[in-house]
Amino acid sequence: MQSSFQVGDNAVHPAHGLGEVTGIERREIAGATKAFYVVKILETGMRVMVPTQTSDSVGLRGVMSEVDADAVMDVFKTADKAVGAGPWNRRQRAYNEMIKSGSPQEVAKVLRDLYRIKFRSEKDLSYGERRLMDQARGLLFKELAMARHITEAQIEQEIEAIFAVAS
Repeated sequence: MQSSFQVGDNAVHPAHGLGEVTGIERREIAGATKAFYVVKILETGMRVMVPTQTSDSVGLRGVMSEVDADAVMDVFKTADKAVGAGPWNRRQRAYNEMIKSGSPQEVAKVLRDLYRIKFRSEKDLSYGERRLMDQARGLLFKELAMARHITEAQIEQEIEAIFAVAS
């Protein structure tokens, strides 16, 4: 199923998060003319070009529905743990793979595990854990807020309230 975006559409890039399609450009590469979606990432202002022919395999997708956003929020309420105990470098690799998947559910699981550490432990998150948490937030919060028609601050309050109650 080939996704088709128009200028002005919102799209989610798996590595960069929520963006807006600001153009469709044609470029000549190796003697062939190819079309690219130009996506401006909302979090950073970065401009990403995604070939229209391979946008699905790259993972470019539309914004999740409100129902999907509610299902992602439910991930935060589960007692599951996405990655078992073990050395941080092994857990970090697993978390990075989950984030790279581009799946909002997987990113939410990473965030859930890190929030749980943040709210339930006596110690602060390590630099690596904070960096991973910031990356997961950046990928997820804007899209959740857009899908649920609320602000990012409201998303963060809702998620933090889940963990404040659980701890």
